[in-house]
Amino acid sequence: MSRSESLGATLTAPNRTEFRVWAPFRDKVSIEIVAPSSLTVPMVRNEAGYHEAFVDVGAGARYLYLLDGVARPDPASRSQPEGVHGPSEVVGSEFEWHDAGWRGIALTDFVIYELHVGTFTEEGTFDAAIGKLDALRELGITAVELMPVAQFPGTRNWGYDGAYIGAPQNSYGGPAGLKRLVDAAHQRGLAVVLDVVYNHLGPEGNYIREFGPYFTTRYKTPWGDALNFDGPHSDDVRWFFVHNALMWAGEYHIDALRVDAVHAIVDHSAQPFLQDLTTAVRERARELSRRIHTLAESDLNDPRVIAPRESFGLGFDAQWSDDLHHTLHALLTGEQSGYYRGFGKASDLARVFREGYFYSGQFSPYRGRRYGLKPENPDGAQFVVCAQNHDQIGNRMRGERLTVLVSREQQRLAAAVVIFSPFLPLFFMGEEYGETAPFQYFTSHSDAELIEAVRRGRREEFREFEWTGEFPDPHAEATFVRSRLTWNEERGRREFYRTLLRLRREHPALRSHDMAALETHADDARRLLLVRRWSGGDQVLLAFNFGDQTTTMQIPFAPAAWEALFETEAAMEGNSLRLPPSSFALYGA
Repeated sequence: MSRSESLGATLTAPNRTEFRVWAPFRDKVSIEIVAPSSLTVPMVRNEAGYHEAFVDVGAGARYLYLLDGVARPDPASRSQPEGVHGPSEVVGSEFEWHDAGWRGIALTDFVIYELHVGTFTEEGTFDAAIGKLDALRELGITAVELMPVAQFPGTRNWGYDGAYIGAPQNSYGGPAGLKRLVDAAHQRGLAVVLDVVYNHLGPEGNYIREFGPYFTTRYKTPWGDALNFDGPHSDDVRWFFVHNALMWAGEYHIDALRVDAVHAIVDHSAQPFLQDLTTAVRERARELSRRIHTLAESDLNDPRVIAPRESFGLGFDAQWSDDLHHTLHALLTGEQSGYYRGFGKASDLARVFREGYFYSGQFSPYRGRRYGLKPENPDGAQFVVCAQNHDQIGNRMRGERLTVLVSREQQRLAAAVVIFSPFLPLFFMGEEYGETAPFQYFTSHSDAELIEAVRRGRREEFREFEWTGEFPDPHAEATFVRSRLTWNEERGRREFYRTLLRLRREHPALRSHDMAALETHADDARRLLLVRRWSGGDQVLLAFNFGDQTTTMQIPFAPAAWEALFETEAAMEGNSLRLPPSSFALYGA
C-alpha cells in the first residue's frame, strides 16, 4: 500500500483535532461541529481528493461532514454515540492501559471462545463481559473472539450489518468499553480476536457511497454492489479498510482479526487487497513488537488463502475450516440437506484430519462441481475448527444448538473431536456448560421495507435445507431475548471441557499441529475412526465411535503399551479395543 493518510478525526493536542475524509468527486466539503458548540469550517482539498481541516475542539466533540449542504456522519468515524444516523464523535487518547508488557500469544497456543457481546450477558455490554473472563481462562481458553462490534443500526444485531467499521457499538459501551474489555483480557493472559467485515457494509446508515467510489456496479454480492477493490480509485478504497485494520491493532490493542467471508470479496488485481491487508498488519505487528494475527473466513478450500505472499498467496495466518464441522455435524445428526450434502462418513473426518480440508479437488454434490485443492503445508495451526459457531447455529431456521439436536454422549464425542484434532479449536459461547437457548438471527432496523426484505431473505435461505414451518422474526425483540445465554449449567460439563483442554496442553502429541504426524483408520460401515498422533517420543491413540452399537475392533497401528489417559467405558485387551456407542477413548504410550 502506498497510502498512509490518517482518516477520520485525530487529536493532535488536547483541544485540537485534525479531520480528514476522502471525497474525490467533491470540490467542497465542510465540517460542521454540532457539540459542544455550533461551528462550520471549510475543508481544504488536496490532489488525491482528501479534504482536511484542523479545528480547535477536543475529545467528545460531535461533528458531521457537509456534502453540498447535506450533513453526513464520518465514514471513518471512531464513535457514533447517537447511532448510525447521528453525528460522529471525536475519541480521545486518554485511556489508561495496563498491558505494557503484553506481546500477544503464538497462534499455535490459540484456543478460541467466540461470543456475541449483546447476548453473552444479561446486560449485553463490553463491561459485563469482563466478569466472565476469569471463568474462560480457568476453562483453558486463550483467545476470546468477538463477533463484529462496528456500529450497526439499533441495539440488536449480529454485527454483520455494521455501517461504521471503526466505531465500536454505542449500546455495547462504545470505544472506552471495548478498550476496558481488551485491557482486562490481556491482564488475564487472554488474546482478543475481533471479527471484521470488509466484504460489504450494512444497508442502513451506510452513506459512504455519497463520499466517493467505494462501490462498483461491475460485480454483485449477496448484499448488493461489491466494494471497489480493483477498479479506478480502488487504491484509496483499499486504504480505507487497511487503515481500519491498523486502527484496531494500534488504538485497541487487538491481537487478531478474523476477516469475514473473504470469498465474497471480488478482486481480480494482480496484487489483491487481502494481500495488502495481511502485509500491512504483519508490518504493524513488527513495529509494535506484538503478535497480531489474521484469520480468514473462507469457503473456497483454496490453500492460496493461507499461503505466504512470497508464494503468491493472500498471506493469512489461518482460516476457518468448515469441512470438519460439516463432516462432524452430518455424522452426528444424519442431516444431508443444503451444504451437508456429500458429508457424513467416518472416512470423511479422517481425510480432514490429514489434510485440513475434506474437499480438495473431488466432485461436490452440493456445489455441482469439483472443488478445493489439497494444502501443501501440513501445519494444522492454519485451520480453525469447531463443532458449533454463530453461523452453523444461527443460520438454522430455529437456531438450535447441538445440545438439543443430539444426545449428551454425542455432544461429548463432538467436543473430543475438536479438542483432540491437530487444529485450532473454537467454541461458541455457552457450549462449555451445555447451553440450550437457541442463537437466532436478529436485527433492529428502522426501515419497514428493509425489515421485510430481511424476512424474505431468511425465508429464501432456508429453502435449500428443506426446512418448513414458521421461523423466528429477525426484527422481533423476543428473538433477541430468546438468544441470550441463560448460564444454566449442566453439572460436570464445564469440568469435562477443562479436562480435555488440559490433556491437550500436557501431551506433546495432542499439542502438535503437524498433520503429517498422524495416521488414520476409518470404518464407514461401523462408523468408527481411529487416529494415532505422535510428537517426538510421545504418541496417543484416539478412538471415536459415531455408531449406535458397542463395537470391538483390532487396533491397526503398530503395537504399543497403551495406557488410558481419560476414563471412559472403553476397554482395551491386548490389541483389541471395545468402544460403547457414541463415545471416544484416549490412550497414550
